[in-house]
Amino acid sequence: MKKKHAVTGFGIALLLILGISLFFYLNFQTVVVSGPSMEPTYVNGQRLLACKAYGLVGGIKDSDIVVVKGEGKDDYFIKRVYKSAGEIVDFANVPENWVITQGDYKVPPGHVFLLGDNREKSEDSRVWGAVSLDRVIGKIISR
Repeated sequence: MKKKHAVTGFGIALLLILGISLFFYLNFQTVVVSGPSMEPTYVNGQRLLACKAYGLVGGIKDSDIVVVKGEGKDDYFIKRVYKSAGEIVDFANVPENWVITQGDYKVPPGHVFLLGDNREKSEDSRVWGAVSLDRVIGKIISR
């Protein structure tokens, strides 16, 4: 005689919880603000939620706040997207090494130009130039 295996309500609920947990683990990350560069929007020690499921929250665009991989393994920084690929950055915010005689500074394809909200205390694209979208960990979705 063959045994029939019935899928119970508990089994379905368990699979659903596991699936949702895996989705959140792969698409969301909690980050902690470090330093004053995003004040007054965010303050040192504040916890934020970043999402890389752009289908849910929309693609990266000007004024979004993003988390970007830094140089070290667990190093990251949080900045606001000032300009996107193909857009021209005004002369007050171009990278330090940009010479005005070169003309307008245009954000390269596949990059974003990032600024901290607290311009006086922020090291950002004005220092390092545009940042590759490959380095963007996710978009901040919580306050």
